Amino acid sequence: MEISVDNNKPANLQVKGDKMATRKFGVEIGNNRRTFSAINQKGGAQIYPCVVTKRALPQANGNKENNVVNQVHRPITRKLAAQIANKKQCLPEDVLKPKQSNESFEIFEDEEDEPVPMALETTEPEKDLMEVEMEDIFEEPIVDIDISDTKNTLAVVEYVEELYANYRKMESYGMVSPKYMLTQQSDINERMRAILIDWLIEVHHKFDLQPETLFLTVNLIDRFLAKQSVARKKLQLVGLVAMLLACKYEEVSVPVVDDLIFISDKAYSRNEILEMEKLMLNTLEFKISFPTPYVFLKRYLKAAQSDSKLEQMSFFLMELCLVEYETVKFAPSFLAAASVYTAQCSLYGFKQWSKTCEWHTNYSEDQLMECSRIIVGYHQRASTRRLTGVFRKYSTSKFDYAAKCEPAKFIVEESQQ
Repeated sequence: MEISVDNNKPANLQVKGDKMATRKFGVEIGNNRRTFSAINQKGGAQIYPCVVTKRALPQANGNKENNVVNQVHRPITRKLAAQIANKKQCLPEDVLKPKQSNESFEIFEDEEDEPVPMALETTEPEKDLMEVEMEDIFEEPIVDIDISDTKNTLAVVEYVEELYANYRKMESYGMVSPKYMLTQQSDINERMRAILIDWLIEVHHKFDLQPETLFLTVNLIDRFLAKQSVARKKLQLVGLVAMLLACKYEEVSVPVVDDLIFISDKAYSRNEILEMEKLMLNTLEFKISFPTPYVFLKRYLKAAQSDSKLEQMSFFLMELCLVEYETVKFAPSFLAAASVYTAQCSLYGFKQWSKTCEWHTNYSEDQLMECSRIIVGYHQRASTRRLTGVFRKYSTSKFDYAAKCEPAKFIVEESQQ
């Protein structure tokens, strides 16, 4: 018997005897399909150009041929059923229950109309998690300010945090009562103290001494006056001896006693200076070294990633605070942080206190605001008050004309509103 083959017939038809039988679509692709579990593991399956992911046709159509296709479409063996059961335990409930639809399905043989495979729907918790992650990305980071000094042995990067933790613990021992001028002294007052320190700042500048020496000198004066009553005529002698002790502790080249006699216009003799040195050391029990605002100021300027202008501005405001007896009540670390914050506001014209500064100082912007307003007041009166030693010092090119910078008046104005 001859069999004629029509090349124009569709490929899905085959000859069986005298009859043309329809080849079952499900049998051809049954082995290539994967279970829902395999598809949903990575959120979707690959797209096949000639195959559409389809569900069984409704039996309500009453089409017997369709029912046959249904049964052959996805043959399920015991082994496959066990695999599906195991996978279902790892899937969300909404994935195991696909949405019901009344739409009919068609088989597309055109490769241009590629169907979209079923994919997992994004749940609300995943969306919220994405929003939180995006917020974390734009959050201001805390800068590692010591990473550039890892190869600098003098920076002691391994111990620097422990050192400053110890400074904060010890700074309270170097502080004095803010009322010592009333309780301990009867012949001197706050005004006299301010005149003494303003003069010592000029002496310190003329001798070209280290900044640490000035801060330690003021610390020695306050600690001594808090324990020992001093006559008015001896107050300048206390200041000279305090600077002499500070130089012996901090400087390489120490001024001699004759230099101190000269700058005091020979008001005191050599014996008087040496006797006061003994008295001061015995009164302080030879405890010279305590954390001053200087050590904290250098660390906080590093946290603020300062340049020369910000550094000079911070020291200018800090030295204005040294003159004022009112600032004795503030801890050295707090006063240093407030000076850096106020200097940034003065230079940039707006409030600025980064997360890095807050982390290393342990002070927030709100905590520094009251002290910052006081410092701005000192800055506003620096050029008009009688004691202008600090203002004249920082009005030179050596200190980048820091004193001529406009004070941050907006900080004071906000508190008055």
